Amino acid sequence: MKLLVFHIGQDRYGLRLGAVQRVLPLMELKRLPLAPQAVAGLMNLHGIVVPVIDLARLGGGAASAEHVDTRIVVVDYVSPEGGVHALGLLAERVLGVQELDEHALAGSGVQAAPFLGQVAGDGAGMVQLVELARLLPPDLRATLFQAQSGDAAP
Repeated sequence: MKLLVFHIGQDRYGLRLGAVQRVLPLMELKRLPLAPQAVAGLMNLHGIVVPVIDLARLGGGAASAEHVDTRIVVVDYVSPEGGVHALGLLAERVLGVQELDEHALAGSGVQAAPFLGQVAGDGAGMVQLVELARLLPPDLRATLFQAQSGDAAP
């Protein structure tokens, strides 16, 4: 399995490459007053407004650091209702694509952030999967995709 590998703080994480639309350089985002802390802002992607989530903040840490290799990873986020939305993920120190043997994956044995999945060791240490299906809690998902889904309450 191919993963896009990046850091959240000092630790390495990976996204399945099939969900990644593109990897963009860090850009200025439209800030959203009173938005949840995990929302880094909005970006304009060829005329489409895309919300951007700071993965470090979503995981309960400090805001992502602006390294030379901090990127916005645009993914296809599929909501539990089946809607597909473009979603930007602010990710520190994007390392690139790495091949990982699926058989090497194992449960972490620790119930941490709900979006963290299995782990595997490699020559550089451990990498943990970020599970997009579990990435956004319901309240944050409703905040981000309310206008697009048309599910706003009357």
